[in-house]
Amino acid sequence: MKVTPVMDARTRRWRAALFLFMLATGVSMASWVARTPAVRDALEVSTGAMGLVLFGLSIGSMAGVLASGGLVRRHGGRLVIAVGAALLVAGLLVIAGGAALEVSGGVFGGLALFGAGMGLAEVAFNIEGAAVERTVGRPVLPVLHGCFSLGTVVGALLGMGLTAVRFPVGWHLAAVALAVAAAGVWTVRAVPAGTGREEAYGRGGGAKGSGAGGVRGHLAVWRDRRLVLIGLIVLAMAFAEGSANDWLPLLMVDGHGTGATAGSLTFMLFAVAMTTGRFTGGPLLVRYGPAAVVRASALVAAVGVALVVFSDSALLAGAAVVLWGLGASLGFPVTISAAGEGVRDASARVAAVSTAGYAAFLVGPPSLGFLADHVGLRNAMVVVLVLLGGAALITGALRRIPGAPVAEAPSSQPDLV
Repeated sequence: MKVTPVMDARTRRWRAALFLFMLATGVSMASWVARTPAVRDALEVSTGAMGLVLFGLSIGSMAGVLASGGLVRRHGGRLVIAVGAALLVAGLLVIAGGAALEVSGGVFGGLALFGAGMGLAEVAFNIEGAAVERTVGRPVLPVLHGCFSLGTVVGALLGMGLTAVRFPVGWHLAAVALAVAAAGVWTVRAVPAGTGREEAYGRGGGAKGSGAGGVRGHLAVWRDRRLVLIGLIVLAMAFAEGSANDWLPLLMVDGHGTGATAGSLTFMLFAVAMTTGRFTGGPLLVRYGPAAVVRASALVAAVGVALVVFSDSALLAGAAVVLWGLGASLGFPVTISAAGEGVRDASARVAAVSTAGYAAFLVGPPSLGFLADHVGLRNAMVVVLVLLGGAALITGALRRIPGAPVAEAPSSQPDLV
């Protein structure tokens, strides 16, 4: 990795803008999650019907994730982040309006817009973060993802407080939308034009010559065996994180007999552990390297999951969630960083691994529900344990490649105006 001892003011602003907007997206996501019961009550729908409304978020998220990599390769990350931010804001406003007007279709449509914006922006942000890492010569992606985790903690606390004082959900989400809009405007002004755009595409977005553009070019990077192994690692680590996000409160309530409040507090403990791991992991990566850190992370997470699954003590299971969160915290950002390190097609590789990771994060954990119907939720989590063990065995793929070419930083610098 190329080392640059001192960052200039423009690079610092570029990095700070990415941190700010990831924090804002975390706040927005947790704000929605925290107010889901209030929205359900406003719509006066059953839990099953609310599940159909929530499906809008999944549809939008997957559409955004699948489209983002190709759009970044054609137009650069800044434009994709701008579109993603606009969709996030529009989605929050539509959700707020749908809840206020008690229109289920409005909330569904708003969630689809919100999910699409989240999917577009997050893949683009991974590409931008990897570019900043190559510019400054030290880890950036763990802290970038840590900002999202911190945002979820802030958003959850804010949502809990506003719920306690019965603050209208529509006004709450509208205020969050305005905050995201402000963060988005500043971020787009600070991000350089053209990061991640490949020469195979012209400025108008069309492919030039016979370059490896489009879907074929996106799939071609998977011919690299090392990238396939990196993709398998990110699948396992994203699955472990997503499973906690989707199931941890219910796992404590149904699997260990705790109350709903204790289940929510357990999830908060997981989110705090994730945030802590991401903000403190940089020095470990510098000292021990990504392969050793991710191997240790996978094993720590596996111990946490095993205690949650096999322990009959609710107190021990709740404490073990800290290990689960700390272990899962670095897997996603570190594998994304490794995918783009030392290669000239870095944006395509980062996009491919990011897409695989977000697919596992969004689609994999809900599938545990079908298994849980037959074996119970605690036993279904054994799948997470197996995946973490498998990931620990192949972390050698994350070792840095000696003598690999260093990808160049974007030539276009962010505007300071």
